[in-house]
Amino acid sequence: MKLLITGGAGFVGSRLARSLLKNGSLNGQKIDKLVIADQYAPPEFLRNDARVESRTAPLLEQCANLHEDRFDGVFHLASAVSGECEDDFDLGMRSNLDTTRALLDALRKAGNSPRFVFSSSIAVFGPDPAHPIPDIVTDETLPTPQTSYGTHKLMCEHLISDYTRKGYIDGRSARLMTVTVRPGRPNGAASSFFSGIIREPLAGEVAICPVLDSVSHPVSSPSLTVQGLTAVFEATREEFLGRSGINLPALNVTVKEMLDALEAVAGSKVRSLVKFEFNERIANIVSNWPKGAASMRAHRLGLQPAKNFESIIREYIEDSKPA
Repeated sequence: MKLLITGGAGFVGSRLARSLLKNGSLNGQKIDKLVIADQYAPPEFLRNDARVESRTAPLLEQCANLHEDRFDGVFHLASAVSGECEDDFDLGMRSNLDTTRALLDALRKAGNSPRFVFSSSIAVFGPDPAHPIPDIVTDETLPTPQTSYGTHKLMCEHLISDYTRKGYIDGRSARLMTVTVRPGRPNGAASSFFSGIIREPLAGEVAICPVLDSVSHPVSSPSLTVQGLTAVFEATREEFLGRSGINLPALNVTVKEMLDALEAVAGSKVRSLVKFEFNERIANIVSNWPKGAASMRAHRLGLQPAKNFESIIREYIEDSKPA
């Protein structure tokens, strides 16, 4: 089996690659080759695996020849993030729409209809005067995105659905919740602070929270996100139930509940390192996202959210220990 992970050098992509290689198979088939396509080289532990081929260049450029590979399966994770898309309209369109269309056309040209999983986002949902957003969005909630990033994700969902209808791919769109806790430094995502307010204090550093502690948001751990992407790939067409995107499981928490969990795990001194400095730009973006999410379709695939936010923090601490 030959697989492609776009954005495979990134946070979620590298963890997905590690999980697939550790298992050695996907959907009952042995993984012979895993191609990681990204702008950056993947971590050393992936480069050292004989089954991995790293291709380092903008994905839009790589798509010209991807049809020659005839991949059996694709995980499309590469994307410009929310804050980047708001700041640079052309970057978002090129990275998210143009690249996805080029990738789909390469797979269409290959002619072997590979299974295709797209990492969509909870950002496809947003408030609209004609369709008020419920407190908890479900698989049946009408997506009305209010950010460029969310709009790109929804447009790609529809493209993937149509390429699937035509038989060019066997596509599935999985709407990821905000994945936390991410290691490293903050990135351009408006949701970056959901990791920063945990990661930085645990490292003994001050963290800035740009929103009120009453803000509620659906989140997931890295391991459960990888589990969800894998389950979506392995589901039969009937189990996935249609071509529309599904919500991966969410733990719906407020910022205050996240900080309460941080204090329970690491103590009050660590929590005190979180300082509130309201940022209107970020707050406005976040206010157009769902307060919570639910997914019966994902549950039917055997997927469940984290039990509590303390378990997500403990996973991050364990994952951060030196190998």
